[in-house]
Amino acid sequence: KLLLRKQWYQRRVAITAGGPIKEHIYKEKHTGGVTLKDVESHMWVKEFAAFLKKSGKLTIPKWTDIVKTATFKELPPKDNDWYYIRSAALLRRVYLRQGVGTGSLRKIYGGRINRGSAPSHHKNASASVIRHALKGLVEMKLIANHPDGGRMITSAGRRDADRIASQVMSASQVAVEEAEEEVAIVAEE
Repeated sequence: KLLLRKQWYQRRVAITAGGPIKEHIYKEKHTGGVTLKDVESHMWVKEFAAFLKKSGKLTIPKWTDIVKTATFKELPPKDNDWYYIRSAALLRRVYLRQGVGTGSLRKIYGGRINRGSAPSHHKNASASVIRHALKGLVEMKLIANHPDGGRMITSAGRRDADRIASQVMSASQVAVEEAEEEVAIVAEE
């Protein structure tokens, strides 16, 4: 019964922290630092978006409050910080796959168009949103143009991405420790 409670608390902490815990990866494989691949993607994207907003170096286009992110969308994003989140997600994609271009990113961020009673089809995302976000990241010197086409991450971009990843990892480890303390308190009762 105690083990089930501990597992329940760990799942609860993982959900509130943003996903499954990858603590076993950090303990077993890493003798060095934490990289972007070691943390949950959505947790990292949120933190890196906050970093981009705090830095103030990313230029935001004037049209971000009225533009849709794709033709199949009905409304623009409700979150005011959506451009920072999209830029952080694009940087993560470039980090994971060097040489990725606007066309493939359009496919990744595309989705299903509702055609009424006709079957749904895939529709690509807006190229201008992706292109402007990539240009902003290039101006910040986080990514650069790849010699073979597309974009690649710079050393400064890799450094910032890994620094944020280590902060996310340490925050998730603190959350796990707090959950274990809660389990110990519940077990004593």
